[in-house]
Amino acid sequence: MRTVLTIAGSDSGAGAGIQADLKATSANGGYGLSVLTSVTAQNTKAVTAAFALPPELIEAQFDAIFDDFEVHGAKSGMLADRERVEVVAACMRRYRPPQYVLDPVMVSKSGFPLLAEDAVDAMRDELLPLATLVTPNVAEAQLLAGMEVRTVSDAAEAGRRILELGPEAVLVKGGHLEESPATDVLVELAGATVIEGEYLESRNTHGTGCTFSAAIATQLAGGLDLVRAVHAAKRYLTEAIRYGPALGEGARPTDHFFYLRPEADGDPSEWLIDDPVKELRL
Repeated sequence: MRTVLTIAGSDSGAGAGIQADLKATSANGGYGLSVLTSVTAQNTKAVTAAFALPPELIEAQFDAIFDDFEVHGAKSGMLADRERVEVVAACMRRYRPPQYVLDPVMVSKSGFPLLAEDAVDAMRDELLPLATLVTPNVAEAQLLAGMEVRTVSDAAEAGRRILELGPEAVLVKGGHLEESPATDVLVELAGATVIEGEYLESRNTHGTGCTFSAAIATQLAGGLDLVRAVHAAKRYLTEAIRYGPALGEGARPTDHFFYLRPEADGDPSEWLIDDPVKELRL
């Protein structure tokens, strides 16, 4: 069975963070392992507190996992600050999981900072070169690339700039693009692929970035190539949003196991249908 390690913070509301990652990994056919970096107090409305775990405890979790499991893929989310970024980078260099999806989580949907300012350079210098794929949203792409991102072409250029920092590929998520909110741009050395999806007007958006990156990591660990893994994860996320439960007063969670609902399609193989993609030259 494919195993996927998630390195992230805990969400007490269970819609994002480690909780979302583990559910998405299971839903996509993997066995989820975890390294907890921090504990947050949050719900659908806000993050009200956060506590970063000691670096030595983070390292001990890595050691325990790699001492007993073969890890087929990994993803990281909330890393809190420079010290935690550095210990995660050291452990990733030591153990070298074959696939690594880096979700550069910086700010929660409610505006709570999840990455200290001094940690951005450490992430750029130490973690990006280790990543198979980096999955910034528009705001994160702007910060990492040092440019404004408004259009699909901007997203492709930002992805190219981030690619120069060392990852194998960059997926700029288009949820905040002005004219193409359901369009993501995958940038590799060979060029850029525009991946279009169905846009849903929904309140069920809590933890979507976590869910997406965990699903991609699981599909990569299962042997899909990068484009198909992103497609499969995007299809999965769309349905998880579509069937999201009416829980909470803020940004509601998705339904990670939507396919168990009687009214849902119920056939996970549908996620792997090859939708047409457009090629965008840089």
